[in-house]
Amino acid sequence: EDESLPEGTFDIGRYNEMRPGMYDTDLYKDTKNSIEGYAGVRNIHMGLDIGGPPGTPVCSFADGKIFKFGYNAPEGDYGHVIITSHVIKDTPVWALYGHLSAKSCGFKYEGMEVKKGQVIGWFGTEKENGNWPPHVHFQLSFVEPKTHDLPGVVSLNDHPKSERQFPDPRLVL
Repeated sequence: EDESLPEGTFDIGRYNEMRPGMYDTDLYKDTKNSIEGYAGVRNIHMGLDIGGPPGTPVCSFADGKIFKFGYNAPEGDYGHVIITSHVIKDTPVWALYGHLSAKSCGFKYEGMEVKKGQVIGWFGTEKENGNWPPHVHFQLSFVEPKTHDLPGVVSLNDHPKSERQFPDPRLVL
C-alpha cells in the first residue's frame, strides 16, 4: 500500500473553535442545554481537523491499541471512525480519528496493537465520511468512550466540562 501523501492542498480546522452556522442539522441540536441568547446548538469544535485529498494516510500518534471502530451513518456524522487507546505518562487517553475511508475499518480488531506513526486509516470521500470535505477529525478524551463515538462539537453549556474531558490534541502532535 502506498503511504506517501497524495498531491493536493491541506488545511487545518482548529480545536476549541466556535463554528456558528456550520452544524445546522438535527444531529447538532442541544435543546436540554439551551441558555438565554444561545440557540442550544452544539457548535464548539473539540477536535483538530486536518483536511486534504481523499486517501491521505492517517497515522497513530503513539503506541497503543485499537479500542473501537465502526460507522456512524447519519449525514454530518463521522462516517467511518477508529478510536485508539493509549497510556501517556501513566494517564489513560483515547484518540478518535473520524471521517475515514471504509477500508480504514477493515482488518481491524479491538485490542489490536498499533505503533506510533503506523498508518491506521485514510481520509474518506464525501460519500463515506458523513458528507464532509475530505479530512480527519482527531480528538483526545480522558474519559473512556462507551462506543465508537465521541461528541466532536459541544454546546456552550457543556463547553467547560468538555475542555477538561477533551484536551487540546495539539499537545500530542
